[in-house]
Order: sequence, then structure tokens, then C-alpha cells
Amino acid sequence: MRTLHEAVAQCRTLVVEGPDDISRAGLLAELARGGFMIRRSRGHLHHLDPTRPYRELLAAPGLLAVDGGIIHELVYGPLRRGHSRVTWIQALDFAESVAERDGALLHLTDSGRPTAPAPLADTESAEAADAYARAFRTLAQHVPVVTLDTGGPGPPIRAPDATACQPSRYRRKLTVR
Repeated sequence: MRTLHEAVAQCRTLVVEGPDDISRAGLLAELARGGFMIRRSRGHLHHLDPTRPYRELLAAPGLLAVDGGIIHELVYGPLRRGHSRVTWIQALDFAESVAERDGALLHLTDSGRPTAPAPLADTESAEAADAYARAFRTLAQHVPVVTLDTGGPGPPIRAPDATACQPSRYRRKLTVR
């Protein structure tokens, strides 16, 4: 089994994203112990350019872990407000910026959740997990994605291969289906 450190050793930028009900505290603490500067966007998304605060965070030197927000908005905006304040063009531009900074997206999942039909209160959680999976499949065409399973049996990390954090690998045409 790989440790998180081994899986992302070749990346100097990590963006941590996942459903609201998955705790990030332990992961962020582990990344901080590994030398990553932990950053979160302050305040609300900019009304004209919601990705601007995140691009500003990416300008920091050294190892950087950003507690996400862009993909969160792509997922929860439609679920909670009927639309996202982040466009796919902006999200793809952000993904390319992460890749150019030798980065990867950390997709937090929880395979330990029950797979039986969820009560009404858990419907949003199931819809969010599905929306995250779709978003990461699309963004993986532009930036490495590391899936970190926070629950359940088996190896917790699916890491990109050794060349995953090389931005030139993600310079191909996007096809959204």
C-alpha cells in the first residue's frame, strides 16, 4: 500500500477536493507535516472571475496544498442553487494552471458509505459523489487526478504514473460527453 507522500512525491501542488461530508483535517495535517503550505481561499467567489482567488493562491512559491473550492462549486452550485458560478471553461483553465505548477487534484472519496438506497437527507450526498466523479473524469484530461479513498477496504490511493505531473502530458483536445 502506498502512502500519500509516496503517491504525490513528484507533485509540488495539490488541490484537495471532495464532498462536504468527508473530513479533510487529517489529510491536510499530513500534507503540512510533509512540507506543504496549506491555503484556502478567503471569502466568497469573485463575481466576475470566480477562479481568480485560486489562481492567486497558485502563485505562492514552494510546495502548496489548496483546500479546494472550484470543483466544489461545480458540484454543489447546481445541487443547491440550480447553477454553478464557475463555468467549465474556467474550471478547465484552473486545472491547466494546476498542471503547469507540477500539480494534481486530490479527489477524496469514501467507499465505506452504504450503497443501499439513501434516505432523503442523504440524497444530496449521493448526487454530490456522482457529480464529483463526473467532474474529475473530465478534468483528468488536463491535470493528474489522485483518488484518495478515506474509507473502506483496500489500498486508499490510486496515483498517477511517474510522469503524471508533467504538464505536457495534458495538452490534448478535450471532449466532453
